[in-house]
Amino acid sequence: MDQKWIQILVILACCQEISSESIIENGAEVTFQCSLQPGSLIVWFRVLEKSSMEFLVSVSNAGLVKVPSPSFTQSFSYSNNQLKLKSFDKERDSGIYNCATLKGNEMKFGKVTRLVGKKEPIKQTTVAPQLNVTVKTLPVTTPCACNDKKEPSSPSLDCAPLILGPLAGGCGLLLLLLVVTILYCNKIRTRRCPHHYKRKARVAPEKQMMTNRHV
Repeated sequence: MDQKWIQILVILACCQEISSESIIENGAEVTFQCSLQPGSLIVWFRVLEKSSMEFLVSVSNAGLVKVPSPSFTQSFSYSNNQLKLKSFDKERDSGIYNCATLKGNEMKFGKVTRLVGKKEPIKQTTVAPQLNVTVKTLPVTTPCACNDKKEPSSPSLDCAPLILGPLAGGCGLLLLLLVVTILYCNKIRTRRCPHHYKRKARVAPEKQMMTNRHV
């Protein structure tokens, strides 16, 4: 269709009052009937809510489709002076629909019909409460492995260093204390009885013989 005709139809369609409004479910079939007397040409068009005006089809006075839109056969059909929308889609087909007749130089517009998609009910989803469970892991202690079979003749090699070490140290300490005690006692004894430790003077053999004779 000529661009000038489209601009004229947009201006005139916006000036028309909406005669009826229908709430349509998705997938429903919708039938439109032009209320005007047939002229030399009938033009169907629509103004969508989410886009601009769209030309649908032009029909002759005899009811024959002359110029359809590229997508007309996919979504619409025309028969018995009725325009049918095969399957309504809320996102694609919501808007106003109208027809116009051209007779000579006179153009008339029919009643404006508005299609509104039915609102779908809001699905309420129940969210289960979340439980926060904290699991604490306790440290695992390895028990001491004990040997039930006791062998007195062969002591465990692991226990020998623990016993013999302190025992040898204790014996060495006692021996050291014993030596210190002996030295200390000798020193005290020397101070108290010095005459016992003096050396006797050596007597010559001749003097000793004379001494024995006098006796």
